[in-house]
Amino acid sequence: MLTYALKKQKGVPLYEALYRCIRDDILSGRLKPGEKLPSKRALSANLEVSKITVETAYNQLLAEGYLSAREKVGYFVEAVETISAEAICFAPPNKDSEDLVDLTANGSAGFPFSVWSKLQRAVISDIGEDLLLPLPNQGLWELRCAIADHLHQFRGMGVSPENILIGAGTDFLYNLLIQLLGRDKKYGVEEPGYGKIRKIYASGGVDCIGVPMDKQGVLPQALENAHVLHISPSHHFPTGIVTPIGRRQELLNWANEKPDRWIIEDDYDSEFRFNCHPMATLQSMDPGGRVIYMNTFSKTLAPSIRISYMVLPPKLMEKFRQTLGFYSCTVASFEQCTLARFLSEGHFEKHLNRMRRFYKTRRNRILSILQESPISHRLTILEENAGLHFLLQVNTALSDTALTALWEKEGIRVHTLGDYFHDTPPKKDTHCLVINYSGIREKDFEALSQALQAISKQL
Repeated sequence: MLTYALKKQKGVPLYEALYRCIRDDILSGRLKPGEKLPSKRALSANLEVSKITVETAYNQLLAEGYLSAREKVGYFVEAVETISAEAICFAPPNKDSEDLVDLTANGSAGFPFSVWSKLQRAVISDIGEDLLLPLPNQGLWELRCAIADHLHQFRGMGVSPENILIGAGTDFLYNLLIQLLGRDKKYGVEEPGYGKIRKIYASGGVDCIGVPMDKQGVLPQALENAHVLHISPSHHFPTGIVTPIGRRQELLNWANEKPDRWIIEDDYDSEFRFNCHPMATLQSMDPGGRVIYMNTFSKTLAPSIRISYMVLPPKLMEKFRQTLGFYSCTVASFEQCTLARFLSEGHFEKHLNRMRRFYKTRRNRILSILQESPISHRLTILEENAGLHFLLQVNTALSDTALTALWEKEGIRVHTLGDYFHDTPPKKDTHCLVINYSGIREKDFEALSQALQAISKQL
């Protein structure tokens, strides 16, 4: 029977403490592949904790690939590479665009205007004319410290502010990386994937190749010709895949085999998970310093907040200072100071908690409409527990083109999963819709319900 001395710690729920104990035992080899774990009831009784505490910990371990579940049998340890404790740490419309329910566009909601404007006034009052002084090219030290503290608290990452680089949006940072890593390298991107990333790399003059995926993420065996891999392992767009621990270790092994290989970890919407915490970042699992971590505040605050950042490995940061140190920081000091206070005073954490509840409610309303629609028996909902989109599998004989044309005729703009393939289009129609609900408006819910009524008569 597993026995752990679980103690309440500030900011660490009991289920997370239990999750960490079991995870560490799996990674250290104390729990062997194939070994059966105690039942939820038995472990809760042994540890004198609630059954829901054990269930939540097991669910997190399942989500990350440390465990597998066999119905009516139990939970079993998956085979993962053991590592030391030190290494653990995405037809023209027949209606006006304004009337369309757009399930393809990103949006924002709940921006904390009152808090933000109060902090801006305080920044002007406290700093004054010093806001006009030149900026460090990596960004304000105060903001970099606040980001490092946030990454430690939320993602469990031990990051030095010295290795953080702030820029006006990820587009700018991608272009910096092209110059830093070199245009002579082949850049691998997820297939299917977010098309804008490919366009940025292509405009930067680098050779970009699509890397096929399976249900666990990017296939390591397809990376032989790549030097740089750009992935979003915590929540892939558009498939919603979360790359489990075993595949992550394979990708890290690939990166560490040769000195000119790098992984760009795009963690763009890891903040929005509704059933468990985000799993550990690749960066925190990488003892070899081959992972470049990237994130942005455009998704969590608003698209117009063009503040993004990346964490460079120490050697790569030193190369940046030597070869690209002439670049000036592209984010105004006024915005950086405001964001630094927003983070350090706890407003960002409160905002994220509010937005998780908001988006979860929005998601649940859409799921309810789909489940109560006349075509619910034709629909299968997939990957709905993370990010701001999910997949909708439709049982239909229509082609993908005809399917999206039908939905748009009835006032719903939507893309299929096949729209996100670039190098290797699927051999047959996917019949799978990508439902992005971050930009949906209040009036759209009733319109969506009515549109599904009309679609049911034509599907």
